[in-house]
This record gives sequence, structure tokens and C-alpha cells, in this order.
Amino acid sequence: MRRLAIAAALCVIATVAWADALKLDGTLTEGALIRGFAGPGAHIALDGKTVRVAPDGHFIFGFGRDAPARASLDVIFRDGKRLHRVLDVVVRHYGVRRIENLPPAEVTPPPEVMARIKREAAEIDVAFAQQSDSVAFETPLEWPVTGTITGVYGVGTFLNGQRRQPHLGVDISAPAGTPIKAADAGIVSLAEQSLFFTGGTVIIDHGYGLSTLYIHLQNIAVHVGDRVTRGEIIGEVGETGRATGPNLHWGLVWNGVRLDPALAVGPMPQPNAANPATAGAARTTAPAAAVPILPPPR
Repeated sequence: MRRLAIAAALCVIATVAWADALKLDGTLTEGALIRGFAGPGAHIALDGKTVRVAPDGHFIFGFGRDAPARASLDVIFRDGKRLHRVLDVVVRHYGVRRIENLPPAEVTPPPEVMARIKREAAEIDVAFAQQSDSVAFETPLEWPVTGTITGVYGVGTFLNGQRRQPHLGVDISAPAGTPIKAADAGIVSLAEQSLFFTGGTVIIDHGYGLSTLYIHLQNIAVHVGDRVTRGEIIGEVGETGRATGPNLHWGLVWNGVRLDPALAVGPMPQPNAANPATAGAARTTAPAAAVPILPPPR
């Protein structure tokens, strides 16, 4: 049985402190982004792998969709003291979404298209691998657009009955042309107008391995290398790539690990007259509207 004792912590963000200088802020669960502080000069390792620590002592790490049951956190403080902790990672329930009657080429692309898909995937991986020294990762994220959530993190995906990669982001339905904001300050590491699966695609590097992903854009307002501020307009909602209606797929990635942006950002603010996103009928090719944003633990 996996960690039922801490399951009640799923729906809240808690701060945990084990030593005078170590603090962790976040929920120890699959898909979570954890923010930490260990003081300037500290050295951090997660499961034996070094975690970068900013000069002011802050750091981040995350747990993927299928993270192991336990993780080891080791800290060497500036004064040489050491701390070892085993972190119990709470499991989440993930639903299943099924879409039928899709064009076969959208489910199993023909061989002549696969070279392009692999090339574009490599470009995205390079963008996610950026390790800038920006400390924007220390500030909270904000929703890039408001609307109706039509796809949530973690659900299993079947297209025309065939299993595909789980959905590793949040889909937000909003009218075409709705402005999209940068979820945090950072440097644009990818800005491509027409990728095969994702269409208009932007990736922003927020420093220390943290990036946000924005796809299906119909217009892009930034270029690679641009420095953007939190809330700056980076493009517009569209239905480019593999989508059947205007929506934004928003992703969060730490060192190549896909995280749940909904866990990191908190509840979505309600639309208002200045930001009139509505429910509409848009969806991606694999919606999951029946799955809660924060599934209960099992």
C-alpha cells in the first residue's frame, strides 16, 4: 500500500521543514513541481542526481506522471552539515480518454511524415534542455489564458482504439484569437508557427531547467531569444496542428520531466469582461472533460 497516510495533503500546498535551512513548498505527488530553499552555497541531489541551486539558495525539482513511490533527497549545507530524507510520492488516479473516427494519418502518420515528426521532436527536446541562470523559476506561475479546461494532465489516451502517449498538460478552450500570456518571465527557447502535431508552438525557459509550453497557437508574437515578462502577450489561441477547435495546450517541464501545470498554478481565475474566454465547443483531438483536475489518491 502506497502512502495513504499523506494522501489528504493532495489538495493543499504545504511547506515542510526538516532542518533550520531546508524548506520544501509543494505537494509530494505525481506531476508536482516542488520549490525548495536550502540556503546559499548548499548542494542538493535528488535520487543521486545533482539539482541546481541558485545563488540565493532556492531550487526546484519535480515528479513525473509515473514517478517512483519514493525519492531520496540529499543536502549538504554550506557549513558542511548533511541531511538525507526519503520522500514518499503520493499516487494519483488517471482516467482514460478515447477518440474515434479520426483521420488515420493523425493517428499513425505515414512513413514520409515521420522524418519531419522526429526532427521537430528533437527541436522541442533541445528547447526543453535549456539551463539558463534566470531565477524567474522562483516566482509563482499564472494561467496563460482563462477558459474551460477540456483536457487534464495524466489521462491515458486512445485514438481510434490505439493507445498513445498520456496527455501531459492542460487543455484550455477559448475563442480563436484570445491573447495568450507568458505564465512567468523567461527567455523564448522555441517559436515555431507550424509543427506537425502541435502547430504554432512556443517554449519559454524560466531558468534552472524549468520551461512552459504553449501549443496550437494561430499567431506567435515572440521570437527565439526574446526575454518576456510575466503576463506579456506571446501569441493567440488557435487550432493549429492536431486540434479540432481553438484551444491552448499548456505544459510544464522540469529537466525533461513533464509536470502538471494545474498543480503548480492553483485555481483558474474566472473570465471577465477584460478577458472574455468562454467555454465554446473547442477541444483537442483527445478531450478528457470528465476527469477532475486533482484526481484523488489511490
